[in-house]
Amino acid sequence: MKELHIISFNYPYPPSYGGIIDVYYKIKALSDLGIKIHLHCFIDQIPDKIDPEVKEITENIFFYKKKKNPLVYFSGTPFAAAIRGSEDLIKNIEKIKAPLLFEGLQTTYIIQFLKDKEHPLYLRHHNNETEYYKGLSLSEKNLFKKLIYRIESLKYAGYQKKMLKKFEAVFCLSEKEYKEVENYSGNAQLIHLFHGNQSVKQLDKKGNYFLFHGDLTTADNKRALNETIDLFKTLPQYKLVVASDRAGEGIKRKISAIQNISLTSIQTTEKLHSLLENAHGNILISYQNSGTKVKLFNTLYNSRFVIINGNITDDPVLTNLCLYGTDMTEIRQHIITSAEKEYHDAENRRNILENTHSDKGKAEEMISTIFKN
Repeated sequence: MKELHIISFNYPYPPSYGGIIDVYYKIKALSDLGIKIHLHCFIDQIPDKIDPEVKEITENIFFYKKKKNPLVYFSGTPFAAAIRGSEDLIKNIEKIKAPLLFEGLQTTYIIQFLKDKEHPLYLRHHNNETEYYKGLSLSEKNLFKKLIYRIESLKYAGYQKKMLKKFEAVFCLSEKEYKEVENYSGNAQLIHLFHGNQSVKQLDKKGNYFLFHGDLTTADNKRALNETIDLFKTLPQYKLVVASDRAGEGIKRKISAIQNISLTSIQTTEKLHSLLENAHGNILISYQNSGTKVKLFNTLYNSRFVIINGNITDDPVLTNLCLYGTDMTEIRQHIITSAEKEYHDAENRRNILENTHSDKGKAEEMISTIFKN
C-alpha cells in the first residue's frame, strides 16, 4: 500500500475557496487511486468532528493550532509560515515513514527540524507568494494592511529561494510559476488545479443573467466587482447577479442602489451550481497574475459564456474556451455580443476539458512522480 503525508494550510472541508478546493479534490483523486493519505491540518480551532467526506478519503487526520504569538510578525520567516510550526506534527510524521507533500510554502516551516532523510519532500506550489502578497498590497486600500502585505512579500522573496531546492519535485499550478521554478531549481512539474468537476453540463441555449461570484473580503475581488458594477451601470438592459456569502455593508448599499444589479448568497455548492446553470454569461476579472483561478473551471463545466481578463488563466487551452478582453472596454463589448448569442459550446468544452484537465489524470501524474521507485 502506497502512503503519503499531506500537510495542509487549513482543514479542507467544505471545499469553498481556491486553494482548499485544490487540496480537497487532490486528496479525493489520490485516495480513489488507492493512496493511503495521512492528513495534517493547521487550523484556528480544532473542529468537534471530522466531516464524513474527509474521513472516507483519509487514513488518519491530525490537527495543529496555528500560533497566536504576535511576536511572530517580527521573525525573518514569512508570518504565514512561522505560525504553522508544530513539534507534534514532526512527531506524527516520524511515526509513519512516507513521502511528504506540503500544500503551499506556508506549511514548510518544519522542514528545518526533520531529523532524517527517510521522507522524500514534495511541494504543491499554490502561488508565487512574493508576487501574491505584492498584488494584495497593491490592491489593498487600508494603509496598515498594505504595509503588512508588502513586508510579507519581501520575506517570501528570500524564503522561496531558500526552500524551493529542497524538494524532489515542485508541482506548479500555472505555466508562469512552472517556468520560474524550473529556471531556478530545475525540479518543477506542471500539474493544473484539482477542481472536482466530472463532466461538462449540457445546457439550454440561453441563460437569464450575467453572473459575478467570489469572496468579497479579498482586495482583488472587491476591485474586480467595483469595475464590473461600474460597467453594468452603463448597460441597464442587462441583468447582473452578484453571488457571495461575504459581502460587506458598503458593497450591499452600492448594489441596492442599482436597478439591474442584485446580490444573492451562495451557501451551498448546489446553490452555486444552480446560479451557474442559469447564467447566460460569467464575468471573471482579476488584477493578480497567480495562475488559473478555480472559479474558471466551475464556470466552464457548469455554465455558458465565460468572459475573462488576462489574469484569470495563463493556460492557452482554457483561454481559447473563453471570451477574452484585454481591458474593460473589450469586456463590455463581449457582454453585449454574447447577450445576443445562443450557447452551443458544450460538446467542444467536453472534448477538451475531460481530456486535458481531469482530476484523475492529474492524480496519476503525481503518483508516478512521488512513487517512481
